[in-house]
Amino acid sequence: MSDFEDIRPYNDDEVRPTLDRLLADGEFLDTVAKLKLPSGLGFARKLFRSVVRKRVSTELAKVNSVADFQALIETYLAKTLEKTVDQLTYSGLDKLDKKTPYLFISNHRDIAMDPAFVNWGLYHNGFSTLRVAIGDNLLTKPFASDLMRLNKCFIVRRALSSRKEKFQAAVKLSRYIHHSVVNDRENVWIAQREGRAKDGMDFTNPALINMLAMSKGKEMSLADYIREASIVPVSISYGLDPCDLDKARELHQKQVHGAYTKDEHEDVQSIARGIVGRKRAVHIAFGSPLTDEYEDAFQVAEEIDRQVQANYVLHPSNCIAYELLENRKPDVKVGENQAEFQSGEWQQERDEFKERIATCNVGQKKILLESYANPVYRRLGEK
Repeated sequence: MSDFEDIRPYNDDEVRPTLDRLLADGEFLDTVAKLKLPSGLGFARKLFRSVVRKRVSTELAKVNSVADFQALIETYLAKTLEKTVDQLTYSGLDKLDKKTPYLFISNHRDIAMDPAFVNWGLYHNGFSTLRVAIGDNLLTKPFASDLMRLNKCFIVRRALSSRKEKFQAAVKLSRYIHHSVVNDRENVWIAQREGRAKDGMDFTNPALINMLAMSKGKEMSLADYIREASIVPVSISYGLDPCDLDKARELHQKQVHGAYTKDEHEDVQSIARGIVGRKRAVHIAFGSPLTDEYEDAFQVAEEIDRQVQANYVLHPSNCIAYELLENRKPDVKVGENQAEFQSGEWQQERDEFKERIATCNVGQKKILLESYANPVYRRLGEK
């Protein structure tokens, strides 16, 4: 594991020293205080450092392993889901083997909650938790890196300038993922492409498959390597996207100005909004392991896309957006129970959705509606 020291998650013997370092980190304590204090009392955050340190220290007192830390995170996540999710459902897990390690490749809608929901389903169904790929662009603060690595996250190096550095980082990442699944027998999660699908169109970047195959031996075929990696596509769908207005604003600026420049801490704000924002219903569909005779990365990506699209559970919001754009109800099924949208009333959902988009800038509203409606267009074969 020495080759992966700079990207791997922390081990059990590193948990306590890392927590002690966090408790001595003034910036970390100020961040916790910011979450606890009303915005108008921000000036008092530093004054509350000792109080915050004492409280956090008490909560972390019995945390001495990665499993202990994840158990603590689970209690906080449970409270958050209770407030933000009306219905959380899963499918496909009954067809997977709890003793087999998998490489889960999912569509990407939310920075933090996508892997969190996958992890939640695995954890509560007797599977081992995930090692999660996270870009270093989200780890601008040392304490953020510590927190993520305590929670079994490994780092994807993106802030590299030279082609040689990028190639070396990709090879190391490929080897680490392969080592995690095949040698350590750990479940792994990675998004199907860099960046969220802000327009609601889920496509796998073949470059991801080529990266994974960098650790393949010359004597092994791509098909055998894919089978060894036990790749399982995962399809995640949200009834409401807490970051939908921000995504529409970004896409609109790209359309108008040709580019979009993120604010310094915009990703962190998106993470927070995605966690605490209302999502209504969420469904996570686990697909089947990839076992065919794939000849190249494009064929692998196509199969992941096929499963993600086929297993994607539409929500009333998707159909209402389509209806507003096309002035007709789509002939599709919605929800875990696959109810016919055309025969339902959905008035409460329709009123709530219209209220939600009422605050959207006029120039951005069509983009927002399309982001919700695009999965319906794809299901109908219209895009």
